[in-house]
Amino acid sequence: MVFALASLTVSYSQKIAVVDIAYILDNMDAYKKAQEELDNTAKVWQQEISVEHDKIKSMYNKYQAEIVLLSDDMKRQKEEEIMAKENEVRELQRIKFGPEGELFQKRQSLVAPVQDQVYATIQDYATERGYDIILDKAGNAGVIFSNERYDKTDDVLRLIKN
Repeated sequence: MVFALASLTVSYSQKIAVVDIAYILDNMDAYKKAQEELDNTAKVWQQEISVEHDKIKSMYNKYQAEIVLLSDDMKRQKEEEIMAKENEVRELQRIKFGPEGELFQKRQSLVAPVQDQVYATIQDYATERGYDIILDKAGNAGVIFSNERYDKTDDVLRLIKN
């Protein structure tokens, strides 16, 4: 009886592996090239924004120097011009660097295919070698592959709905 339980436990054991996705990506030329292109693009856009900030500073300094000579209407007009330019630069920053901005989209187009290749390779590796679960030890991805038979999501959902 004890032997039967021991063999039953062995036959149901899970085969688990750990990989370091960050290390894999850091050692892929395609990923390095994509990161370099993203960094260069971000640097160019940041310089453009910096130039615009310098223009705002120049406008403000000129305004401060002329303020004693300006009528109230002219002061208000200059202040509105400065605020409009500040809003323009903020919008440019949002378009380039915002959560759904051009840098994010460029990252998706350059990096996502490389990451997809890594995940597909890991899934193939797991399937070929009989791994049930593969964990990422480097990042916050957690489980990057698991055998469908261990997914109990529907069971839990059924219990919640009943």
